[in-house]
Amino acid sequence: MKRIYRKLLTIVTFLPVLTGGVGGGSLLLSACNSWLDVQPRSQVEDTELFETENGFKEALAGVYSSMVNTQTYAKELTYGFIGVLGREWDYYSAGQYGESDVATYDYDGTIATNHIRGIWNQNYSGIANVNNLLAHIDENPSLFSRDNYAVIKGEALALRAFLHFDLLRCFGVSYAVNPDQPAIPYSTALSYRVFPQLTVRQVLESVKEDLRQAEALLKEADPIVTGREITETTDNGYLLNRQLHLNYYAVRGLQARVLMWACEYDLALAAADEVIKSELFPWAVNTQLQTGADRSLATEHLFALNNLTLQADIADIYFSEGTTNSFAVTRDRLLEYFDRATRDYRYTFLFKNGTGSNAANRYLRKYDEATGGVFYNNKMPLIRVPEMYLIRSEVLYRNGEAEEALSALNDLRVARNLTRLTRQPDDFLLELIREYRREYLGEGQLFFLFKRLNRPTILLFPEADAVEEKLYTFPLPITETEAAEREANK
Repeated sequence: MKRIYRKLLTIVTFLPVLTGGVGGGSLLLSACNSWLDVQPRSQVEDTELFETENGFKEALAGVYSSMVNTQTYAKELTYGFIGVLGREWDYYSAGQYGESDVATYDYDGTIATNHIRGIWNQNYSGIANVNNLLAHIDENPSLFSRDNYAVIKGEALALRAFLHFDLLRCFGVSYAVNPDQPAIPYSTALSYRVFPQLTVRQVLESVKEDLRQAEALLKEADPIVTGREITETTDNGYLLNRQLHLNYYAVRGLQARVLMWACEYDLALAAADEVIKSELFPWAVNTQLQTGADRSLATEHLFALNNLTLQADIADIYFSEGTTNSFAVTRDRLLEYFDRATRDYRYTFLFKNGTGSNAANRYLRKYDEATGGVFYNNKMPLIRVPEMYLIRSEVLYRNGEAEEALSALNDLRVARNLTRLTRQPDDFLLELIREYRREYLGEGQLFFLFKRLNRPTILLFPEADAVEEKLYTFPLPITETEAAEREANK
C-alpha cells in the first residue's frame, strides 16, 4: 500500500477489499476545487494526502463527492429505484426499472439485481474511503489547525454511520420484524480481512456508537454550534456552508432517524427536539418558493449534497415532460395526496404542469434550477427539518400525548399554508404517512418509512402483503453470499 501511495494517483485507484470484506472496487482519492463545490480534481499526490491537513480535507471531500452518484444518492436512493419501490410515481422509465421486476418487487430480475449491486458496492466503497481516512487521522493530530481535527474526524465517523445505516435499511429486516436477524457487515478498517455479518441490532449499535463519537467531537468544534465566525478567508473558507457537511445538527437529525428505527423513541425525540430548538433551519418561505428562488426548500436542509450537474443530469432528463425517462404523477393522484388542498405550498410551487398529451401529468420541481443564488442551487437534500417535527409527532402519539402530537404535526401543516387539524385523525400513523408522502416525494424516504412501520401494504400497491412476502429487504449480492458464506438476511 505504501508503494502505491508513493505514486501520483488518479481519482480512481483500484484496490481490493472495499465491500463488507470480500469484494473488489475502487478507492476514491480526490481533492476539491473549493470546499463549497466538493468536487474532485483530476489527480492528487498521496505524499500530500495524509501527511498534511489539506490532504485530509481532500480525502473527506472525496467521500462526499462519491455520494453524488446516480447509483445511490444522485438518483437510485432518492427518486429512482427506491422511489419506484415506494410507489411514488405513476410514470417512470420501463427500460430503467422494468415492467415486471422492480414494479412487482422481484429482486431476482436483472434490472433489480443491477440496482441492488450498485447500492451495495457504492456505499461500501465510500465506507472504505472513510476508513482509510480514520486509519490515519490520529497519527499526527498536530497537523491540524484550530478545530479541524475534531470536525474532520467527527464528519468521517458520521459518514461511516450514514452509509452503513442506509445499507441496513436496504439489506436488513425491519427492527420490528426481528432485530436479531443477520444483516450486513460493519466495516471499520481498510483491510483484507472479512468483516463478520452482524445482526440488525448489532449494526444499529455500531451506527449509534459512531454517531455518539461524532456528536461529541462536533459539539465542541463545529462552528454551527460554537458560533465561531467563519469567512471565505478563514482557512480558505473550509468550515463555511455547514449544511453541505454532516454537521453537528445533521448528526443529531440522523440520530433521531436511527433511533426511530431502533424503537428507542424517547431518545429519538430528544435528538429531534434539539434540532428544532436550535432554530437554525427555518421553514422555506412563500415568496422564495413562488418566485423560484428556492426549489429544494434549502433553508430546511440539515444535510444536503451539492450536485453541480443537477439540471443537466436530473431536472432536464428525469423531470421534464415527454422524455422516456421522466418521472411523473398524475394530476388526480397529486390532488389525492394533498387532500385537494391546492393552497399547500408544496402542491402549488413544487410541481409543474405537463402540456399537450402530458397535460394530466405533474413533474417535480425540487431539482429544478433555483434563481436565488448559490445557496439555493444544486442541492439534493438528505436530511431536512420537517422530519424532526414528524418524529416528534409520532413519538408523542406513541407516548399517549395526543394533543402535543397533533400540535407538532400542525406546526408542519401551518408552515405549508394549511389549516391546523382540530381533531385527532382516526388513524394517526396513516395521517403521518400521508404527510411524509406530501413532504418527501422524490427524496427517497417513503419506502423506508413503510418498512420501519412494518406496514403490510405499500400505499397504492395492495396486491401483496409486503411484510409476509418480505418485499422490504433486498437480497445480499450473490458475490457476497458466495465468497463470504453469509447467512440469509431475511
